[in-house]
Amino acid sequence: MGILAELKPEPIWIFFEEICKIPRLSKNEGKIRSYLLKFASDHNLESKEDSAGNILIIRPPSPGFENKKTVVLQSHMDMVGEKDSDNPHDWERDAIIPFIEGEWVKATGTTLGADDGIGLASQLAILTDPNLKAGKIECLFTTDEESGMTGAYNIKPDFIEGRTLINLDSEDEGILFIGCAGGIDTVGEMKYGSSPVPAGMTGYKISITGLRGGHSGDEIHKGFGNSVKLMNRILRNLTEQFEIGLSRFDGGNLRNAIPREAFAEITVNKLTKESLEKFVKELQPVFHDEFGDLEKNLKIRIKEIRTPESVMDTRSRNKLIKLLSCCPHGVISWSKDMDDLVETSTNLASVNFTGNQTVRIVTTQRSSVESSKYDAAGMVEGCMKLANAKVEHSSGYPGWKPNLKSEILGITRKSYKNLFGKDPLVRAIHAGLECGLFYEKFKGIDMISFGPSIRGAHTPEEKIEIKTVGMFWELLIDVIKHIPDRNARE
Repeated sequence: MGILAELKPEPIWIFFEEICKIPRLSKNEGKIRSYLLKFASDHNLESKEDSAGNILIIRPPSPGFENKKTVVLQSHMDMVGEKDSDNPHDWERDAIIPFIEGEWVKATGTTLGADDGIGLASQLAILTDPNLKAGKIECLFTTDEESGMTGAYNIKPDFIEGRTLINLDSEDEGILFIGCAGGIDTVGEMKYGSSPVPAGMTGYKISITGLRGGHSGDEIHKGFGNSVKLMNRILRNLTEQFEIGLSRFDGGNLRNAIPREAFAEITVNKLTKESLEKFVKELQPVFHDEFGDLEKNLKIRIKEIRTPESVMDTRSRNKLIKLLSCCPHGVISWSKDMDDLVETSTNLASVNFTGNQTVRIVTTQRSSVESSKYDAAGMVEGCMKLANAKVEHSSGYPGWKPNLKSEILGITRKSYKNLFGKDPLVRAIHAGLECGLFYEKFKGIDMISFGPSIRGAHTPEEKIEIKTVGMFWELLIDVIKHIPDRNARE
């Protein structure tokens, strides 16, 4: 038995630990798809897979429950793979190693994959629960949610029968989500010229590490440091104080994560290198003073490296620095309809030198207002075009409009109050959920999203609170038991 088998409810944790052993990064879900199809076969459950790789496993109704409405339980099978730059973890082969720390489950040096592995595990536990008496349950497992929602985009309206859906991809126990933001990616590619490095120059590598990062939807409002913005600020200051050349600038990895680390390689005249080292080292207390305890592990390092043969020409370097200085990051506006809900935001997710003298800048905009989503994308595009970058937008995904009269909301609120003696909060979420696409595709669908408490998603600090997994399980079971008959009055 694994280390998590001692936790309750046992079935969820056993399945979750099994899932941790299966590599399942976005767009590389082949192994988890095979696992799910074998699971269905082993348990004599009907299953099917569509052309996008989405999988549906069906639990038939219990005897006497055939007239119940079909309920769909939905999670995504992929995960975000983040690790520190010096961690040797191989996402193609290596298992995630979970461990228990106090009231939380964490992973050793990587993301835990509780987003959305705990959703997967709960579905498998439901499918095999011998004590559950319920109507027909369809468990929908979608692909590639984290990097583009490909599965939800390509699912066909007839792939599922049910029109009551419980999304299992939320991360705050005690909150029922009934709406989400839409999103779009804005990507720029800037060509640059190069110049040979003159004699008498020394090479340096500057590193920013130890930032918290975080989910670019759920945590964009928390004021965490953005490594790309901070590194660009260092470079801007250095160009004002010293004659430097820039040969590389890489920061961030994922479109939906606030960047945690950034690295730049520069050149400087040997005669001023000691002054440059001192200048860079003195920035760390400045940044610590700005962020306080919010980014207490922030580290800025500078080390001498082999001097590169070429750097960006001065004009290109200045254009890049100005582009990144102009490019916004963070909250743009707050909702006028719901308290403490970010309405519109943008994440400066990554900058990378890609070869062929090209810099690629990836950003993501989110909003619960469609027009504001596109306005934010246009703002970012404007910054990029000032540097003559080629700009492309993704097709984006829609938001999910809240419905306070939802039947499944009423059922879930009542279940929560009966189980835990208090009312749950009802909110929309600034992160993107596949529910926005389901809302468009499945006519008349009624949805809700809830889950246990997960913190630090999309970072190596990801953790899931043990007691809330039990509460999530109790609520899910009780809601399923109270799904009404098909002929029940709406």
